[in-house]
Amino acid sequence: MKKLLLSILSVLALSTAFSQDLPNTVIKDMNGSQLNFNETHQAGKVTVYSFWATWCVPCKQEINNIKTKLEGWKKEADFDFIAISIDDARYLTQIKTYTKAKGWTFPVYHDANGDLKQSLNFQDIPFAMIVDKDGKIVYRHPGYQEGGEDQLFEEIKKYAKK
Repeated sequence: MKKLLLSILSVLALSTAFSQDLPNTVIKDMNGSQLNFNETHQAGKVTVYSFWATWCVPCKQEINNIKTKLEGWKKEADFDFIAISIDDARYLTQIKTYTKAKGWTFPVYHDANGDLKQSLNFQDIPFAMIVDKDGKIVYRHPGYQEGGEDQLFEEIKKYAKK
């Protein structure tokens, strides 16, 4: 009984932690223009964010695997996909070069000072996050293992049914 109660309390605590508003932390687009992070989410639409860095092999693997499946996924679920680099400011040229070479057509933003990472309170990358139609963070997942993108898509479908 004690274990059951603790399990229920843990689930409730996690649900509350996930359901939070988006911060208005300043980030930059690939042209260097500033915008508030919460402006990247379109009201009434689910948004998936993938945090990555040019030096992070699992990050690039995850996003490239998602890229290959994105077109098919969008036939099943209505959502936006956005990548956010946490590289520091001196890597902007590398970010642009890499994303262009890989054919990333989805929006890519830059959290050069780590302010967004700090306001969202995560440490490890890759880091995936789903924001529901109301602009609430409903799912957070650090790390990546091959095939993990399929688990992410199962979560996406819970919030972004067509």
